[in-house]
Amino acid sequence: MSVEETLSELVAIESISSRSNAEIINHLAARAEALGLSVRHLPYTDERGVEKVNMIAIAGTDSDDSENVEVELALVGHTDTVPFDLAWTDALSLTGRDGKLYGRGACDTKGFIASALAAVEGIDLRRLARPLALIFTADEEIGCLGAKRLADARALRARYSIVGEPTSLKPMRAGKGYCIAEIFFRGREGHSAYPALGASAIFRAARLIARIERIAEELKQDERAEFDPPHTTLNVGLINGGTAKNIIAGECRFTLEWRPVPGQD
Repeated sequence: MSVEETLSELVAIESISSRSNAEIINHLAARAEALGLSVRHLPYTDERGVEKVNMIAIAGTDSDDSENVEVELALVGHTDTVPFDLAWTDALSLTGRDGKLYGRGACDTKGFIASALAAVEGIDLRRLARPLALIFTADEEIGCLGAKRLADARALRARYSIVGEPTSLKPMRAGKGYCIAEIFFRGREGHSAYPALGASAIFRAARLIARIERIAEELKQDERAEFDPPHTTLNVGLINGGTAKNIIAGECRFTLEWRPVPGQD
């Protein structure tokens, strides 16, 4: 089956994030099993009670339900899509126009899934020197929830992975990480006329923020040329504290986010 034919079948299966993705997973599982891969379903129920399924298909090793199966390469795509306007009447029908293929999810990421299936179909799996995996997840569009559950399940470890999430349709070798923390300070309230009787949580927060700013400058020295900007970035995006202009602040909190380059402690 050609990539276009496979993609047409996948686009025809409505799999917006609010619905169960079981139908498309069952379709993909049948295709993978027909190719000789060992398939494992990892189902869960989302917060609205809707059934969701992550799927792993492995070739080149004896796969079972044990944790931490190791593979050399994983091809990773998500099966859910964002909603579409009802005015788009052919959203679930793959349509060719001006050398491009249109349909809900055709790019993000059913096109990649179809390509991965075609790639596996074109090789002799018996000749694999190291294990290969196809990983198809749920609930990516609403926060990578399926992938997080898959990581928590420790069902697989991959030395390398190719993720089909489109980034302006340009290949990206790596991405920065993302971390966020809320930092909370307690002080002691008192009247501002008598500062010795209180302890300002805002002053305490400010001292740490000033230190964070110095750290941000220090991190600029650790550069990775393939990123823009080429270093880890830090940001204090929200801050809140105090109750009145003449009261020493008893509480203060701020959010800190940072986007680290790979390999950084």
